[in-house]
Amino acid sequence: MFEPSAFLFAGGLGGNVESVTRIIINGSKGRMGQALLACAKDHPELRVVAGLDAGDDLASVLPQADAVIDFTHHDATAHVAALCATHGKALVIGTTGHSEVEKAAIRLAAAKIPMVWASNYSTGVNTLFWLTRKAAEILGPSFDLEVIETHHRLKKDAPSGTATTLLEILGDVRKVQLEEALRHGRHGIVGARTPSEIGIHAVRGGDVVGDHTVLFADVGERVELTHKASSRDTFAQGALRASGWVVGKAAGIYSMQDVLGLH
Repeated sequence: MFEPSAFLFAGGLGGNVESVTRIIINGSKGRMGQALLACAKDHPELRVVAGLDAGDDLASVLPQADAVIDFTHHDATAHVAALCATHGKALVIGTTGHSEVEKAAIRLAAAKIPMVWASNYSTGVNTLFWLTRKAAEILGPSFDLEVIETHHRLKKDAPSGTATTLLEILGDVRKVQLEEALRHGRHGIVGARTPSEIGIHAVRGGDVVGDHTVLFADVGERVELTHKASSRDTFAQGALRASGWVVGKAAGIYSMQDVLGLH
């Protein structure tokens, strides 16, 4: 665990403590945690008061912070959210892969505190979300829908949180239940594609940070929307931006599109 004073002395953000948002980075030893710590130096309006990881005592440092950025593991998020609710601290959730039970517990905490809960904090990806909705609305039901996502070999969940959000957008526009419409890859004699199905394909390999493509295919033409991330810094910068934005907001769940004003 980084002690707040030691971390600041080692290169944490300076500035007048009255004018900054104090944040805790939970999951600081992971790939995203390291990116957050590095990128925080670019935000003079933020001060990292602690970097925590598994086994560290979040409750003991929460009184020193205004917000927590959590990039840990899906089974830890509900507990983090409950602690933030108890202490009245804002929360930014970057972890994905939550079960329905875990999601329900997080929503319960959101009744008491403001939180930004997004599958992806990249400005480009959130633009992709917006474009995907618009394209699905404009192109209409004659276009078949497929989502392809590629990530590094160490990623544990599939499909990715970003792909899941894209699927939710497509399902909302088409007015279909994803549990019935989704086709996770295809194998064997599956028959002709049905008009209502939405394909999802997860590719894993190498050190790919994250690629996502939404394919709209009709007879005679197709449209592809693609976002490719080459650095985790894009996600870190967005999460840091969200942490400064969410403090002081009314209790509830906000998206990164709320932070960016894309609604």
